Amino acid sequence: MLVTLVHPHTGLPHAAPAELYGTARSTISRAIGEAEGIRLRIDGTKTQVRRPKAGQPGRRAFVSGKRKQNTIKTTTVSDGQGRLLWSGANRPGRMHDDQTAARTEGIAEQFRLHPVVKAEVDEGHRGLANAFPGQVSAPPKKPKDDAPPGEHYAWQEMRRRQSSARICVEHTNAELRQWRPLQRYTTRREDYAETHRAIASLVSDRSAHRPTRRKLSTALVLVRRDAF
Repeated sequence: MLVTLVHPHTGLPHAAPAELYGTARSTISRAIGEAEGIRLRIDGTKTQVRRPKAGQPGRRAFVSGKRKQNTIKTTTVSDGQGRLLWSGANRPGRMHDDQTAARTEGIAEQFRLHPVVKAEVDEGHRGLANAFPGQVSAPPKKPKDDAPPGEHYAWQEMRRRQSSARICVEHTNAELRQWRPLQRYTTRREDYAETHRAIASLVSDRSAHRPTRRKLSTALVLVRRDAF
């Protein structure tokens, strides 16, 4: 993905990034060709973690207001076929604003630097959609109660279509949660990010090599290594 973003801005021959990333020129050419027109899907997920001991600073930071549990939140990015491209931006469960995570982890900056990138997001990332209306699509806002029935019907239909376009990234998160450590993480919270990255790499490799799916080749490898 990094190669496909950099190439249009530099115009370098495919042999140059191939040398830079230590791979074959044909691999770079195939990755650029396959990645054209990809629309990203972005979603957040939560993993329950152990409750910090009493008296420790930041003890309340991990309490999710929605689940009433101690959790760590993570952002996941997939393509339209549900293939995992990137998973990270870990933050305490109390941070309910996904837009804050997108800004502090540099995701929003990547949209600014690469205006060709487009994405589908959920309601929690509406700030991204407001900041980049031509690139990021969020669920439509619900019309007022006294709006004509036609507006409510149109809203429901638009919301259904947007949800259908995003369902693949929810399946990706479900695949990550099949791994027991991401269902409930019982060891030190400080090690969670490393464990999550390791599992995400395994999921990415597995999805990239499924015989019924085309591979994104180098694009998948680069993105899952926090290149997004």
